[in-house]
Amino acid sequence: MTTSNDQTDQLMAQGPASDEGLRRSLRSRHLTMISIGGAIGTGLFVASGATISQAGPGGALVAYAVIGLMVWLIMQSLGEMAAYLPVAGSFGEYGTRFVSPSFGFAIGWNYWFNWAITVAAELVAAALVMKYWLPDVPSIVWSGLFLLILFGINALSTRAYGESEFWFAAIKVMAVVVFLILGVVMIVGILGESPGTSNWTVDEAPFVHGGKGILLVLLVAGYSFQGTELIGTAAGEAEHPETTIPRAIRTIFWRILLFYIGAIAVIGFLIPYTDPNLLNTSEENVSISPFTLIFDRAGVLGAASLMNAVILTSVLSAGTSGLYSSTRMLFALAERGHAPHFLTRLSRHQVPLNALMATTLVGLAGFLTSLVGDGRAYELLLTVSALAGFITWAGISWCHWKFRMAMRAQGRGLEELPYRARFFPAGAVVALVACAAIIVGQAYEPATSGEPLGDILMSYAGVPVFFALWWGHKLVTRAPKVDPAAAELGRN
Repeated sequence: MTTSNDQTDQLMAQGPASDEGLRRSLRSRHLTMISIGGAIGTGLFVASGATISQAGPGGALVAYAVIGLMVWLIMQSLGEMAAYLPVAGSFGEYGTRFVSPSFGFAIGWNYWFNWAITVAAELVAAALVMKYWLPDVPSIVWSGLFLLILFGINALSTRAYGESEFWFAAIKVMAVVVFLILGVVMIVGILGESPGTSNWTVDEAPFVHGGKGILLVLLVAGYSFQGTELIGTAAGEAEHPETTIPRAIRTIFWRILLFYIGAIAVIGFLIPYTDPNLLNTSEENVSISPFTLIFDRAGVLGAASLMNAVILTSVLSAGTSGLYSSTRMLFALAERGHAPHFLTRLSRHQVPLNALMATTLVGLAGFLTSLVGDGRAYELLLTVSALAGFITWAGISWCHWKFRMAMRAQGRGLEELPYRARFFPAGAVVALVACAAIIVGQAYEPATSGEPLGDILMSYAGVPVFFALWWGHKLVTRAPKVDPAAAELGRN
């Protein structure tokens, strides 16, 4: 059923159930924690120390603040579109409606592949984490058990996913809050001897390697923040999206930024950037994670085991969210005719079961490639997907620009928007340019360090894959660009 009445369109978009048959059962607290859980993971708990080692405490703070601003602008764009048109597939659907069917096809498959491979990566990570406690158990046992848990949570119901992610994220948030409190207590000298500001002035600190150091950390920070866009893929199953999405958008950015900036500041005060442990952190040795080191200095019993448990929670959270978001994107692609129609089948709990099983099998296949030969096939998959998050972010900004063009062309007033992005159009343009600059800038370090040209080009493998999908679809279908005056602004 279609209507030209604006209010009717809005009511349909904000109803309790989505038109695709997905059940709207995710509440505001679920959406908030889904985005927080997507952004807070091993990048903060484990790799944050390496960023301070590379750029110094000041350089790391600047890099994370810059990326945080860019992500905030992207979330503003996504929030405006998702609150107005809360549909399954989110930015893949927006690309089809406002840019072109070919662009929507490419951005959707790009995002699906990114998270499907992320699921495979989390299966590997889960086995590494469990080796800390039970090193003699074969890795494949833990990875298989982990995959069953991920599938079970997603197959049960959307509410089950929302609740599990809420508690997974809550554990991570609690760990960060405790870390920040203990860190501040240690910095001011209440617990132990305060180092003062000495670690901010040692050797080259606070800005190590100048602009080059900041650039290198910009790339790491960008990858760390990826996952905040999960709120977009969950919009199609959100209760009262016109209010829950804006509420989540307003809160998640500041919380995530506080966690990252606060954690970097605490580590910078308490651990000098010259500490060799900061460069040696990995999921295989959480005992020298900066979080573990500071918890240990604060006298927290079993600090390494505690952080290993938190990291395991992060792995579970990332895997569950990855399987959820990629499944919804595949479902939306099938709804649009961009994937086989059998993937639209819903279970009695309104879960796209066929899309879930297909994505699970792809994630499993990706994991199995890490076990055969020398693992180069798996490394290639990770390389292709490495830039997918930045491509998605750039696509969100471009879709927002085209969305506003369609609003203007069709005489729609901004008062219709449940949530309005600040700083448009400058915000969308700045975010788009920043994403492009980061994608190009990732070649700086390997190029200046003398790495072979083939290795440098391989790191960009995901970019030609994206354009091949975009232009290949256009060549086959001859689908034209979307005329803003004819763009789909209402829900069918």
